[in-house]
Amino acid sequence: MSPHIAGLRRPLPIWLIPSLWTLALGLWGLSRQHSVWRDEAATWQVARRSAADIWHMLGQVDVVHGLYYFLMHGLFECFGPSTTTLRLPSVLAMAVAAACVTVVGHRLAGFWVGLGGGLAFGLLPAVQFYLQEGRPYALVAAGTGISTLLLVTALQGRGGSVRWATYAGTVLVCGLLNWLSLLIVPAHAATLMWAHARRGVWARWAAAAAAAVVGALPLVLFSRHQADQVSWIPPLTWHMLIGPAILLAIGGLGALLDRSRAGRLSVAAVGLPLLAVPQIGLIGLSVVQPLFLDRYVLFSMLGLALLIGAALGATVRAIGPRFPRASLWVVPGAIAVSVMALLPYSLAERSPTSRVDDVLSVAAHVQRLKKTGDAVFFIPAARRDSALVSPDSFAGLQDIALVRSPVASGTLKGEEAGPAEIRTAMLAQQRILLVTDAAKVARPVSAERDKAKTAVLKEYFTLVVDKQAYGRRVTVYERRESTQ
Repeated sequence: MSPHIAGLRRPLPIWLIPSLWTLALGLWGLSRQHSVWRDEAATWQVARRSAADIWHMLGQVDVVHGLYYFLMHGLFECFGPSTTTLRLPSVLAMAVAAACVTVVGHRLAGFWVGLGGGLAFGLLPAVQFYLQEGRPYALVAAGTGISTLLLVTALQGRGGSVRWATYAGTVLVCGLLNWLSLLIVPAHAATLMWAHARRGVWARWAAAAAAAVVGALPLVLFSRHQADQVSWIPPLTWHMLIGPAILLAIGGLGALLDRSRAGRLSVAAVGLPLLAVPQIGLIGLSVVQPLFLDRYVLFSMLGLALLIGAALGATVRAIGPRFPRASLWVVPGAIAVSVMALLPYSLAERSPTSRVDDVLSVAAHVQRLKKTGDAVFFIPAARRDSALVSPDSFAGLQDIALVRSPVASGTLKGEEAGPAEIRTAMLAQQRILLVTDAAKVARPVSAERDKAKTAVLKEYFTLVVDKQAYGRRVTVYERRESTQ
């Protein structure tokens, strides 16, 4: 069975429905009330640099996101910087991923499995979060969907040289966007083993996978020199395993309902490895070095969606013989119930409070509070991203701690003077604006230069204005007359 529109000779492609569904979910509240949080601010400020400046920066920091930054640089050059330009690539990528889930499920287990899995994909909480995120994780999900579809095509006997070359290129691009996505490779190897793939398929897959891994290897090795960028990730604890355990339990149930058998290409043979292997692989890597962030394996949600589709398909098959008309409403009904159940979450994810902070809200406060001759500084220096994303709001303010701009220094936050120099510069000011984290999310001051900033403020200045919004804070200090 497949859907069609009355009056059209050709049936409507099944993948189009989940693709448009996911696209609609992504376009809904895309600007998040005109907010941008710190991770997206990194994309925004780097994308506005020249290609040469981006290349210079990658030698110091964030080389793992280099390909993504160049892509966004091109889009910002063509369409201008905006929240739409920032996030629309992720929306389109997730729509592609949903289409791939649908096609794979349809090919392996029928119409309802494909449709159910594709529609469920866009509703998954993790997918909804990164659906509107100006970072590369949705693009990796799209690449995972394409490569998985190509693998299924090959296992079904249609794997020509062009398809294998495309597979290698897709996995390589995923690796260059986030090298932890190379966990796709062992996941696909598990699928080949489950399906008892022929020797010729194994040989072609191994050559394609090896080419992709070798292509991404220089990035993997070079990024190890920038490992201090992820030093903030906490060590793995058993509490962190609760989420993956729940996901694997849901996926395992879907695999059981799929009634798959070893030696047969099935939804379980594709979906369960795609869900489990990246999750388990990231846990294993995090034992050696703390790396456990769910966004690094967001692409595993394609496996979960496939297995949810398998569960829905099994329900349709169980009901169909006795209640054929009722069985037609299983998937639409399940999706409708899920939409209603997840509506509070969906609304929350499309508000500024869904992220830890909003760099634009504090920039708006600065715009209103600043006066001619004011100075500004940031604690920690990374909060300079507000000025980098919204420079007009900070126009006319003197950044008294900065000695080399982020562009000149090839960094994300610039280079600041030493504590003594900062103290001298502060004592020459009458009015200072401090941009920092809101009290509820602020971490203790640790850097010596930041300690110097707070010490001078406490001894020589009086707080006169304090504004907090969405995880950021701007405070205005005036020099005490007695300390002039």
